[in-house]
Amino acid sequence: MTNDMNSLDELADRFINYLLVEKGLSKNTIASYSADLALYLEFLRANSSVNIADAGTALILKHLIALRDADLGSRSRARHLISLRGFYRFLVQEKIVEANPAQTVDLPKGGRKLPGVLKIEDVIRLLGSPDPSKPLGVRDAAMLELLYAAGLRVSELVTVGIADVNLEACFVRVLGKGSKEHVVPIGRASKEKLDAYLASGRPALLKGRPSPYLFVTRSAKPITRQGFWKLLKQYALKAGISHNITPHTLRHSFATHLLERGADLRSVQVMLGHVDISTTQIYTHVAQQRLKEVHTRYHPRG
Repeated sequence: MTNDMNSLDELADRFINYLLVEKGLSKNTIASYSADLALYLEFLRANSSVNIADAGTALILKHLIALRDADLGSRSRARHLISLRGFYRFLVQEKIVEANPAQTVDLPKGGRKLPGVLKIEDVIRLLGSPDPSKPLGVRDAAMLELLYAAGLRVSELVTVGIADVNLEACFVRVLGKGSKEHVVPIGRASKEKLDAYLASGRPALLKGRPSPYLFVTRSAKPITRQGFWKLLKQYALKAGISHNITPHTLRHSFATHLLERGADLRSVQVMLGHVDISTTQIYTHVAQQRLKEVHTRYHPRG
């Protein structure tokens, strides 16, 4: 392969095609990768580095510093670095370079906002807020429990179909970002709430009308993302949770609580449906902070 800028453009095109065809990432994610790589290639051109093998860790650091000096925020620079890590990982896989020089570069401080996480007692109060004597309450209890039990995104929750839930084997099949399918186990509590909903709540709402969706409204239509957001805020208020929470708060809590109790990062990655484990690693910061707090509070020399 000739060492010219056209070759680098070709490699970038191959990488983007790989993300699109092999990884099935969303259009927005592909657009972010493309924009990040375009900036990087422009930087390489400006620095007369036309051989990808010559672009080592030092040059990547120089590029990130240039982005910082151009007032690019830390979160954007962190995303940019993740794009470069993915690009070089692809080049290693294709045997174009021997090592990934971006892998040893640390994410910029503050590059990822730590997610909000509920305490377990808050989660318990929230999950117990719906009224089990009413069909809508039975439905809402099952939705909240499943969201936390499987760590779902709200878009995944509202599109779960009847055929996606296996209560005998206790798992739910989820279609995540980029149309990537993954299977997540659900626990005893979620199974009980879903059993109750399927036995009484859902039939009462459908009144004989068919629907392929698991969670439906009184008009037999699937519940919307906006509809669930409103319900969550109502139940949070009822549970006495004063700070603002979103559906993603329960997803963050799901991941953090698993890690705090000893789950390995790879397992959490699979359950969350993350393609790249670096996306999951944000939760380790939350868990580590909790461990520090426990150590400081309870250790005799803390």
